[in-house]
Amino acid sequence: MIFDNDGVLVDSERLANTILAELLTEAGLPYTFEEAVRDFMGGSMASMRRQAEAKLGRPLPAELEDRYHQRLFDGFANLQAIDGVAEVLDHLDATGTQYCLASSGTHRRIHTALTTVGFWTRFEGRIFSAEDVAHGKPAPDLFLYAASTLAVKPADCVVVEDSPLGVAAANAAGMKVFGFAAMTDPAKLSAADAIFHQMTALPSLIEAA
Repeated sequence: MIFDNDGVLVDSERLANTILAELLTEAGLPYTFEEAVRDFMGGSMASMRRQAEAKLGRPLPAELEDRYHQRLFDGFANLQAIDGVAEVLDHLDATGTQYCLASSGTHRRIHTALTTVGFWTRFEGRIFSAEDVAHGKPAPDLFLYAASTLAVKPADCVVVEDSPLGVAAANAAGMKVFGFAAMTDPAKLSAADAIFHQMTALPSLIEAA
């Protein structure tokens, strides 16, 4: 099992995209929360910068990422785990199912989030970031790197993702993918092998995979 982090393990997507929209607007590129989710959810900050600068027609402020992470980490003080995730991890541990995390976020962001919600020790040593590969989602690099590191064939992997970019990356890696549609329009996850809305449904999907 390969889990995305933001929006799958931790309830951070609303905060993250609100902050991103505010910073882009302050930089002269008006963005709403909904537009930030549409254009950037699931991608890396490097990818966001490339897309935003192409729209803006000039470079974004050099310190934008630092300001983003500062506001984000300040907000992480109240971060919560996605409902039902702890029970899913308990189920995987009980059945001896190997799992890891592969996120577009930085290692610092992942560490801060997992530590805040108490999941760090459950994933320590099995955490992969877009910082580890040349190309982030929707390229398959991150998922393939995770599988290779853990000596698992891509065809034997199941990915849990909540973004179209993540679903595309899993498909490109030749992995089965389940789309978590708690916050995402299910239609945008239509390329997933299955779509679910609550974590309580995940163990059944895993057993049937």
